[in-house]
Amino acid sequence: MKRNYKFRLYPSKEQQAKLQKTLDACRHLYNSALAERKEAWEKGKESITYRMQQDTLPKQKQENKELQNVHSQVLQDALRRLDKAFRHFFRRVKNKEKPGHPRFKGKDRYDSLTYSQFGFKMKEGRIFLSKIGMLSIKLHRAIEGSVKTCTIKREANRWHVVFSVEKEGPMHARSSMEKAIGLDAGLESLITLSTGEAVEPPEFYRKGEQRLALEHRRLSKKKKASKNRSRQRLKLQITYMKIADQRRDFLHKLSRKLVDEYDFIAYENLNVKNMTKNHHLAKSIHDASWSMLLGMIGYKAEEAGSQIAKVAPEYTSQACSGCGVLVKKSLSVRTHRCMNCGLVLSRDHNAALNILKKGLRQLQLGQELPEVTPARDGRKEVLSMKQEAAPFKAR
Repeated sequence: MKRNYKFRLYPSKEQQAKLQKTLDACRHLYNSALAERKEAWEKGKESITYRMQQDTLPKQKQENKELQNVHSQVLQDALRRLDKAFRHFFRRVKNKEKPGHPRFKGKDRYDSLTYSQFGFKMKEGRIFLSKIGMLSIKLHRAIEGSVKTCTIKREANRWHVVFSVEKEGPMHARSSMEKAIGLDAGLESLITLSTGEAVEPPEFYRKGEQRLALEHRRLSKKKKASKNRSRQRLKLQITYMKIADQRRDFLHKLSRKLVDEYDFIAYENLNVKNMTKNHHLAKSIHDASWSMLLGMIGYKAEEAGSQIAKVAPEYTSQACSGCGVLVKKSLSVRTHRCMNCGLVLSRDHNAALNILKKGLRQLQLGQELPEVTPARDGRKEVLSMKQEAAPFKAR
């Protein structure tokens, strides 16, 4: 299995200048290669391949001192990145999607460089990068597996290194399937479990909107191409980055807790891209980051040897988890009431139970499902579930 390990880098001012010069050199190479491809096609309908452009690199390095200070594999990766952009462009054209032709990279729009095989080495808790030097790194966890590539990324005022690693997965899946859970993703609750517990959405973007609006207003008042505008743009980037870091940290902890506590997890195979076309809900859906959470659950479950199942989302909210009868209701109706069997419970809880049933049926586990029966206390209907599970709380 392939995994990525991301660590914070602490380059000196001199090393930061070298990294910036390397990024600029790669950006210029990318733009010149793109211009070459466009010109060849416009003049003679000739297609230029990655291999053809790679073969000209030695000559370009002799003529351009800027390229001489960059490792050869980093330059090759810049050309490979352009070739990948064209391949995706042709794929979109073939599928009749919005094409999005590869564009020239402006200043500060090229933020990463990759050593694909050689040119980097870990030594005494630091990392050596060819043509850059020995950089300080914060190794907050051990790297497991064989490192294949090393990518240096600039994010606002910070630098990170990302190692792409190939590692062996668990030899066997978990033998015990005693703890199975179904997850329903939503907006009122980030996720609702088939046990009835719910995790409230943290809404980091919503909470940071006021600060973002202030930083945007300040940016709009700065003179274009001025140093003050560059400083303010950096402040805005840092604000966005803080929101992203908070969200990622929360989702990592939540996904880890779910994988540690349950042997089998079923969730919906959601098409989030289509769901965000609803402009009334798009901001909340992006803030919830369902795709990121479910992706984290997927790869962490794979590492832990847990089982997962992606089920079709059709009718999970409409079908009754008690008797299977369809109970049609609009999005505004948040309580499931079945006139056939008398089951009354939260709409999201009902959906989570249906997702669990679908997941277990999909893997043909033959797992005994939780029994759901309505109980009354004279004032309201109370759900009684014969399923043992500890109360779930997000960290």
